[in-house]
Amino acid sequence: MASNNRATMIAKVLKILKRHYQPVKAQPEHSLLEHLLFACCLENSLLGPSTEVFEVLTKDYFDWNEVRVSSIRELTLVMKPLNDPSESAVRLKRVLQSVFETHYTFDLEPMKKQNIGQTVKTIEKYNGSTPFIVSYVTQNALGGHAIPVNGGLLESMRVVGVISDNEFAKGSVPGLERAVPKSKGVETSTLLHQLGVELRRSPYGPKIRKLLLEINPDCKDRLPKRPAKKAPRPAPATAAKSTTTKSAGTAKSAGTAKSSTTAKSTTTAKSSTATKSAKPPAAAAASPDKKKPVQKKAPPKAPTKKKASPKKKSPPKKKTPAKKKSAPQKTASKSPTKKKTPKKKTKVVKKKAPAKKKATTKKKASQRKPK
Repeated sequence: MASNNRATMIAKVLKILKRHYQPVKAQPEHSLLEHLLFACCLENSLLGPSTEVFEVLTKDYFDWNEVRVSSIRELTLVMKPLNDPSESAVRLKRVLQSVFETHYTFDLEPMKKQNIGQTVKTIEKYNGSTPFIVSYVTQNALGGHAIPVNGGLLESMRVVGVISDNEFAKGSVPGLERAVPKSKGVETSTLLHQLGVELRRSPYGPKIRKLLLEINPDCKDRLPKRPAKKAPRPAPATAAKSTTTKSAGTAKSAGTAKSSTTAKSTTTAKSSTATKSAKPPAAAAASPDKKKPVQKKAPPKAPTKKKASPKKKSPPKKKTPAKKKSAPQKTASKSPTKKKTPKKKTKVVKKKAPAKKKATTKKKASQRKPK
């Protein structure tokens, strides 16, 4: 955009803002550090709530070191009146920490004696500092000419057409300080700040839409739109992804399986074993019976070899050697009975033998007497 067109657009913006907002002529008097911390609270909120929060921080806490040591959760509770309490607490804590680490003190008044460029560079190096904070400090504490621009004001300038998309990405509004004189810098900055806060607080409200359309009626396409239509879409998309993943998983499982019948048999076997965990023997007996008919039904296409494999395994099941072993056991059981009978006969023979000997002796004796 040409500089002349930009200057006329900025003048038009300021003219319309004076109808809707009232400028603030004087800012509260603070030290350099206090201006720096007040800017942390004022960036996305109005002047009234930010002054209330700043007074609470100065009165309720002993000093700024106690604020630095406080947790972010505690500071957010203190900064509830602001539009962004959590972000403001983070900025405030980071700035205090970086100031303490660089200077080891919270007294920054000696920096006013330096050139404005040097102090601005040191403030930019602080962790948590933003372009709005730097511009606010240079305008109110250092006496320089700079207009603070927050995120809402930057977005509104893009919607109206004062800056392009590339300039919006850089976070600057070129030509703003030239279009506004230094004597009226504080008043104009308060008007622009109220515009940015309104856009940040309610970007889809009717008030801000009317104001932006009054500045530029051709900016309907660039107005902030509600993301209501995009919000419900992710839920069905995620559900569809989950269903597709499940179907893909089932398809992969079916592809890896050799046949659908074998996959069903394995699943039924697993379910039966899981349900009948209390009776493991019955489940174990049922599982092989189910597997055998499945193997007989599956191979009928071409594999007699699969039937031969169980035949090879069947001979050890028939236990033919067990029968051979049982036969010798029977013979062994019969042999002791045969041995018992001859033992009785030998005993009888032994009993008879001495009787015969006695008889012979008696006969011999009788024969010898007559002689």
